[in-house]
Amino acid sequence: MQVYRGMDIGTAKPSMAVRERIPHHMIDVAEPSQEYDVARFQTEARAAISGIGGRGGRTLIVGGSGLHFRAIVDPASFAPTDPSLREELEATATEDLVAELLLFDPQAGSMVDLYNPRRVTRAVEVARLTGEGPTFRASKPAAVAFRAYQPFMPHHSIGIDAGQHAHARADARFDAMIDSGLVEEVERLAGRLGRTASGAVGYKELEPTVRDVIPLAEGVTDAKRATRALIKRQRTYFRRDPRIVWMPWQDDDQQRIEGVVEHIERATSWTS
Repeated sequence: MQVYRGMDIGTAKPSMAVRERIPHHMIDVAEPSQEYDVARFQTEARAAISGIGGRGGRTLIVGGSGLHFRAIVDPASFAPTDPSLREELEATATEDLVAELLLFDPQAGSMVDLYNPRRVTRAVEVARLTGEGPTFRASKPAAVAFRAYQPFMPHHSIGIDAGQHAHARADARFDAMIDSGLVEEVERLAGRLGRTASGAVGYKELEPTVRDVIPLAEGVTDAKRATRALIKRQRTYFRRDPRIVWMPWQDDDQQRIEGVVEHIERATSWTS
């Protein structure tokens, strides 16, 4: 979500001072009203990495969702989308879409959660646009390699376990965002958030508060609950990746940094 201009506090963007000292990429590259999907992210992120490598530099990929990380380093391919078709499908009863999908691909249920309307809608959209069902797409070499965690791009992955107090730290972090003006930021962006940006954790839950639909305290509670759910989903996603070297949580920032640097130097012969 740091790709969006104006979404600064709630996405914990690095400060301008930090960005002046350390070159950052993929920040402030889109308006919040724009659809910025993972396919576009993949293309632009890989181009940035290629440019850095061409100048003799090395890249650290940090933060972000598991899917966006894998879209860069693994052979992920993304089917086209059509907003008008998507709108039509979203207005169609889910049971009708399931019937259409199974008629097109009788084995689709082994690849798509047929009880998840969003996934069913996307599968039907892809089938109509490409003529390919979920079973066929899953059999493609790139899809097989993706499931096997065979990289498109050589890399070393390090995960820092969030530790047993992750939820308390996340709650405190969100309170700090509120104190830094997150509500006012959401208010400034109200009405300008597109489909993707409007789903950002924190913004989604606070948007009703700036419209006086729910009290601020309720919005903050909802946002903290959504953040905890996101932590759980991301932890589960990353834990599936056998290539990630996991390091225990250290409360001291410097100890965490030193541990990561030591591993990078050992694995890649980088120098600090």
